[in-house]
Formats: sequence, structure tokens, C-alpha cells
Amino acid sequence: MPKTLDAVDRRRAPGRGLWLLGPAMVAGVAYLDPGNVASNMTAGAAFGYLLVWVVVLGNVMAWLIQYLSAKLGIVTGESLPQVLGRRIRSPWARRAYWLQAELVAMATDVAEVIGGAVALHLLFGIPLVWGGAITGVVSMGLLLVQTRRGARAFETVLIGMLVIIAVGFSFGLFLAPPEPAEVVGGLVPRFEGSTSVLLAASILGATIMPHAIYAHSALSRDRFAPSSPLGADGLEAARGISTPRLLRATRWDVTIALAVAGTVNLAILLLAAANLAGVDGTDSLEGAYAALRDGLGPLVATLFAVGLLASGLASTSVGAYAGAEIMQGLLRARIPLLARRLITLVPALVILALGIDPTLALVLSQVVLSFGIPFALVPLVALTARRDVLGAHRNRPATTVAGVLASVFLIGLNAVLLWLVFTGG
Repeated sequence: MPKTLDAVDRRRAPGRGLWLLGPAMVAGVAYLDPGNVASNMTAGAAFGYLLVWVVVLGNVMAWLIQYLSAKLGIVTGESLPQVLGRRIRSPWARRAYWLQAELVAMATDVAEVIGGAVALHLLFGIPLVWGGAITGVVSMGLLLVQTRRGARAFETVLIGMLVIIAVGFSFGLFLAPPEPAEVVGGLVPRFEGSTSVLLAASILGATIMPHAIYAHSALSRDRFAPSSPLGADGLEAARGISTPRLLRATRWDVTIALAVAGTVNLAILLLAAANLAGVDGTDSLEGAYAALRDGLGPLVATLFAVGLLASGLASTSVGAYAGAEIMQGLLRARIPLLARRLITLVPALVILALGIDPTLALVLSQVVLSFGIPFALVPLVALTARRDVLGAHRNRPATTVAGVLASVFLIGLNAVLLWLVFTGG
């Protein structure tokens, strides 16, 4: 029996199913980036518990979208950019698709580096430009782990940072918990004026991001890459583990990852709703930090800043990974991850050097993300519904309908976001 199969048989022993978990945890880091922090904190401070339902709804839709992305990577052994790179025949169309995906990845990276820079400024008083440079250097170290130690080591490091993020953003709730009745009331879908619609769209735009969709398919592909060469029996035989078992484990992986991410995002909104409602200046990360320090004490504020730092460092690493995959899959060109990290670091450092308001830059980055949502969601739902792509593992009709409805809703709400931003509504 091949060595790979022996290893897989050992993993089938009781308790070894945990070996199959991990890719969704890394992709889930993207759901806790500085854009999420800014959107949820502002929503809670401005409207209290009004938009609790948006966070919950976004998490439910994110579960479906991330599972479909992971399924595509597992069943085909390719990432979403790779599949699209094969199916888009026209070189010019492929380059145009790459350009929009690349701009979205770079906008995401800008937001994450700025978040790390702001956190370092809050914690240590480091100037924003130097904070951005430090964030970039540390993220390069994280990418070096992925390059030299492999997918599993990369997952372990980022899951550790996910724990830091969760503690940093949730601790304040234990000191100043929200009213349960108010939280339940926030589950009723409603808006109060165009500003609440704008914030709802921002929350969803910061939650369901194109680069997380691209990255998850690649993370699953890399994590379950076969140890033996592909033969006539195909990908499943080369892996030595059944595809249905991998998909079952992936559903658990996505469920756990999104439960963590959703709980932390909700905690950020509730922390602001319970303690910062009506407080001036909480529409920026620096203002939220100051309000937490003055209202709940320096420990809560410091943990918030630590969580923001971990958020920026971890999410920018995932963003760089996604960007490299987009280039390789669509252009069939590969540049080293570290070189790419240096290139994509430049726009964020320029923004910080020019003295542009960091929170404004975060908001504008979410606008750019809105443009990229349809280009990631529509192909994902369409491809995972096709027999010639996923075979027997293609979506069931109900899954496809749910994916279409989620896509229409998200694209529509992002269109509203763009309209409100550009018209000043």
C-alpha cells in the first residue's frame, strides 16, 4: 500500500479528524480585518443594536460562499482563479479579469496595512508610515512560514493570531455586557435612514470579500494536495482519502471558522452599542480606542489595539497569498510571495505618507471591494453548479438557488453602497 494511504489511515483513527480542519480558519481571518472592525464599531456607536441582524445575515451568507469556494478547490484540485484562467479563452478578457481582481486585492491590502499601522501608533506611538512598514515586514515573516514550512504551519500561526484577535475584541463585553433584550431586538431587520443602509452595506462589504473567496479555494487545494502523482484513478486516489469525507470535514471547518469570526464581529458591534452609543469621535479607530480607554479603562483599550494589530498582520498575509494566487491562476505567471508583498506594500505606505485620514482610506477601500464582489460571486456559484466542473459533487438545486439569492442580495446592497458614497446620500 502506498505510504500516503498509510498516513491517511492513521488519520482516520479516533480523534484524528482534526487533521482535516484548518483552511477555513485561515480564510476566516479575512472576516476579522480592520475594515470589519471599523464598520462594526461605527455601526454600534451610531445606531446601537439596530444592525445586529446584518452581522448575523452576513455570517450566514459567508458560510455558504466559503464552503462553495473550498468545495471547488477540493473537488477540482484547482483554485477559482485557475479554473477561470482555463475557461476564459480570450487573453484580453483574462487580463481584464485579472486587473479588477488585482485592484481588489490591493485595496484589501491597503486597509489591512493601515489597520496594523494605526494599532502600532495606538500601542507604542509609532508614526503611521513606520507602523505600516513594520506591519509589512512582519507579514513577510508570516508568508515566509507558508513558503518554507508549508500550509499546515501557516495555518497554525494564523489560528494563534485568530485567538488573539478574538480575545482582544471580545474582552470588553465581559466587563460591560449588553442588554439581552436589546440584542434580540436587533435581530429584527430594519433601517433608520440612508446612513444605516450605508453602514449595513459597509458591514457586508467588509465581511464577504472577493479575496477571501479566491484564497479559500487555493488554501483547500494546497492543504489537500496529493502526496503521490496523479494517475489514471484521478485526484481522489492520489490523495488516499475520499472526497465526500473531505467535504464533510470542510463543512465543519467552515462552520467553526465562521462561528468564531461571526461571534467576534458581533462582539465588536455589541461592545460599541453598549458602551459607545452617542459618544463623539467613535467614527474612527483612534476615536473608538480613546472612548474605550475613557469609558472602560486602559486594559480594554489596550486589548482592543492588540486585537487590531493581530487583525492587520494576519489578514494582510492572507491578502498577499490571495493576490499571488490571482496572478498565477489568471496570468499563469508566478512571482515570489515576498517580492509581491513588497510591491503591494507601496500603495499603503504612500497613503500614510501623504497624511490621508486612515479611517477614510479604510472606507474607500471598502468601496473598491464592492466593485469586485460580482466578479467573484457569480463565477463561483455558476461553476459549482456545473456537472462538467464538479461532477457528482456539483451543487444541489436548493444550494444553487441559495447561492443565487445571496449573490443578488450582496450585489444589490453593494450597488446601494456605491450609490450612497458617490451621491453623498
